[in-house]
Amino acid sequence: MHLYLHIPFCHHICPYCGFYKHKPGKLANREFVEAILAEAKMRSGDVKDPIRTVYFGGGTPSLLSPTHLESLCRGLQETFDLSNVEEWTLEANPATYDLKKAELMRELGVTRISLGTQSFDSETLATLGRDHTPEEAENAYRTLQDAGFQNISIDLMFSIPGQNMASWDGDLEKAISLNPNHISAYNLTYEEDTEFLERHQSGELDTDEDRDADLFYHAIDKLESAGYFHYEISNYARDDYESQHNRAYWAGANYLGLGPGAVSTIGEYRWKTRPDTAAYVSATQSGIDTRTEIETLTAEDRRIEAIALQLRTREGIPLDLIQDQETLDDLISRDLLRQNGDRLILTKEGKALADPIAAALV
Repeated sequence: MHLYLHIPFCHHICPYCGFYKHKPGKLANREFVEAILAEAKMRSGDVKDPIRTVYFGGGTPSLLSPTHLESLCRGLQETFDLSNVEEWTLEANPATYDLKKAELMRELGVTRISLGTQSFDSETLATLGRDHTPEEAENAYRTLQDAGFQNISIDLMFSIPGQNMASWDGDLEKAISLNPNHISAYNLTYEEDTEFLERHQSGELDTDEDRDADLFYHAIDKLESAGYFHYEISNYARDDYESQHNRAYWAGANYLGLGPGAVSTIGEYRWKTRPDTAAYVSATQSGIDTRTEIETLTAEDRRIEAIALQLRTREGIPLDLIQDQETLDDLISRDLLRQNGDRLILTKEGKALADPIAAALV
């Protein structure tokens, strides 16, 4: 079992982000923390197995004040048995914490930080609407090191409008020079209900699959040469530093999501917590169930998801998930897939086409 908390607060709304988020206003307060802890108690009966990982995502969890962060973590420890937790990740943005808060994170049990750097290039950061400088990003990383964190991921993005190979290579070089144990490199996509999608639909922002592929393959070559192994389409790690929480997602493990907009999948059931912070707080205060979009997953749903998610990993998918032998043979003959025993694994050429390949296989 795995635990996810969604903290929706951002002091600046990035134009590309499709996750449920909003500015804190008067909602990032004690009542919000109490609401998540109330939901935790309400859903604690769903947790039948030991919790192995905890993940604070968002939004920007590092925006929580030290007092609220401590209340939230202590409350979770009182509600759930976290003695078996192997990894506790918190997403953080530069300029949202200092050394004292970083040290508190470690004291509270956080073992891993996912640092939302996105780029070390000023122009790229401006395009993304980020409100930190390259210098602040580097300083934020150093602060985490000073606080004693070893398991740090630097998150980068590519295929950003205006970005070229030189600026992308500079981002990779800078990240490598900091020597983190994990690097994520995400291809920008135009998500629903974002400013970037509107600008793309108006013709202002373009897409270029060849450019995407060139930048993607460059990241593979650069990061693997620097000693990182490519264990998932967007993720690279040194030995023993893969994201255990994300690997659980890709493997189809059970997870409980708390907080407005969080998703849970337990057994054959999946649901979403109401993505409205004010209504969420009000409902949990009254003991009202905040679940929405409750669905029952069929065996076929699980098969399709397993193909889509596990194919992205370096272990690939079990051969017995595939029902269309003709399509499989075609993909292997085109050197997009290879068979290794009873598993199917994307080739380097196939990795850039992971989503259409998965769609073809289902």
